[in-house]
Amino acid sequence: MADDEVLLEVDGGVAVVTLNAPDRRNALTPAMAAEFIAVLEEVDARDDVGALVLTAVGRSFCAGGDVQTLLDAGKDPAAGPAWDGMGAIYDSFYRLGQVRVPTVAAVRGSAVGAGMNMLLAADLRVVADDARLICGFLKRGLHPGGGHFVILSRLVGREAAAAMALFGEEVSGTRAAELGLAWAALPADEVEPRAREFAARVAADPELARVAVANFRKETGPPHVTWEVATQFERPAQMWSMRRSADRG
Repeated sequence: MADDEVLLEVDGGVAVVTLNAPDRRNALTPAMAAEFIAVLEEVDARDDVGALVLTAVGRSFCAGGDVQTLLDAGKDPAAGPAWDGMGAIYDSFYRLGQVRVPTVAAVRGSAVGAGMNMLLAADLRVVADDARLICGFLKRGLHPGGGHFVILSRLVGREAAAAMALFGEEVSGTRAAELGLAWAALPADEVEPRAREFAARVAADPELARVAVANFRKETGPPHVTWEVATQFERPAQMWSMRRSADRG
């Protein structure tokens, strides 16, 4: 339905999943994250789907975690509702990384914080040349979460990951392609068609696509520690930073 915050369209074996909360720049709430996970479960249940394209409505791909959600969680990050809510947001991009078919992120506008995690979770990225890719956690007074260091550094290496995640360097779509953070940087109106073109190729044989992408991820996955371990390793530090931010008002 048009008022859903996550939309699903299946066309020719390609599932197109669209973030649809433009009024808040597609920032993730626990409810939206749960809806996103449910859509991915639906995709995985369909044998006719051989690839997935992730895109978004509006001027931003994803502005990260919803500000009010972060503020509420910061009052007591270990409390049940806050823990569960933040967990749903973490689980949303982690679940994207486990989808049974190859995934392509079609990124226009800005991607910040958890929005960066969302695009990093995909197998391939096509971005607008004027896209703004911003880690942004430290600027908000937050420790990165969701395995951010692992999934960023596996694409761009240690030096660029440090520049972006520790020192706050903003990256354009053009620069992202130069760094290996995206396959291509294109004019904004060409991003989704190109992503769909990639997806259609592999979706032509859904069974093979599932087998191939499973082994691709095993062979090329995050270095050093697993993404799942990194998520849990980071979480206490992020909870501390959220509580500190709340205490400072």
